[in-house]
Amino acid sequence: MNTLILRRHWRAFAGIAEMTPKFFLAYRAWVWLAFFSQGLSMTIFLFFWRAVYENTDQIGGLNLDQTLTYVLLAQVISLSVWTNVVSNMGHMVREGQIGVEFLRPIDFQWAQYLGGISQLAISLLLNLPLLGLALLYGAQLPTDVRVWIAFLVSLFLGYTVIFLFDWCIACLVFYTTEVWGLMVFLTGVSAFFSGVLIPLVMMPTWLQTIAAALPFSQVVFVPVGLLSGTIPLTEAPARWLTQLIWVIGLAIVSRICFQIASRKVTVQGG
Repeated sequence: MNTLILRRHWRAFAGIAEMTPKFFLAYRAWVWLAFFSQGLSMTIFLFFWRAVYENTDQIGGLNLDQTLTYVLLAQVISLSVWTNVVSNMGHMVREGQIGVEFLRPIDFQWAQYLGGISQLAISLLLNLPLLGLALLYGAQLPTDVRVWIAFLVSLFLGYTVIFLFDWCIACLVFYTTEVWGLMVFLTGVSAFFSGVLIPLVMMPTWLQTIAAALPFSQVVFVPVGLLSGTIPLTEAPARWLTQLIWVIGLAIVSRICFQIASRKVTVQGG
C-alpha cells in the first residue's frame, strides 16, 4: 500500500517537473529579454569595477581579477536562484487557485519546491551563453573538480534555504492579498545582502555580521564564493553545515507559518 502511494506521488511530482521546460518554451520572449538585460548588467559591472580599481590594487583583500570573477559569476547565477514563491502564492490567492491547490492529493509545499528545483536546473542550462560572456569579460573558472562539487552542493542547499525563507514571507499573502510591496521589499533586501552587487567581504564588519544573520548570502555569496575562490575550498564543509542548519530551521518554521496562515484564506472577490 505504501509503495503504491509513493509511486502515485512520484508520478505527480514528475509531472510537475516536466511542466518547467514547457514554461520556458512558451515564454521564449521573456527568457530572451532576461538574458539581454543580464548581459547588459554584466557589461555595466565590468566597466564599473574597472573604474573602482583604477587607483588601487586591492579592496577587501580582493584584486581586480578576483572581484571581476566573483561579480560576473554572481550575475550569471543570480538569474537562476531566486524563487517565484511570493508572486506565485499571491497570484493563486488573487485568482482563487489556492483553493484548488489545497484539494490536490499531494503536498503543496513539496510540489512548489520540486517545480522550483526543476526551474533552477533548466535556467542554469539556458544561462550557459551568459557564462561564455563572463569568460569573455575575464572571469576565471576553476579546474579542480572538487571546487565544482562544492559549488553544486552549496548551490542546492542555498536554493533550498531561500525557497523556505520565501515560503515564510509568502504566507503573509493570506493576510494582505497583495504581493507588490512584499516583492519590492524582498528584492531590495536580497540584492544588497546576498552578495549579488558586491562581494560581502568588501562590506564593513558590522554589515557582514548582519548579512551572516540573514539567509540571502547562502544562495549567492557562498556558492559563488566557492566557485570564484573568494571562499577557500577548505571552508566548504563548515559552509555546508551552516546552510544545513538554515534548511532544518526554516523547514520547521515554514511548516508552522503555513499551517497558521492557511487557516485564513481570503481571495479577492469572495
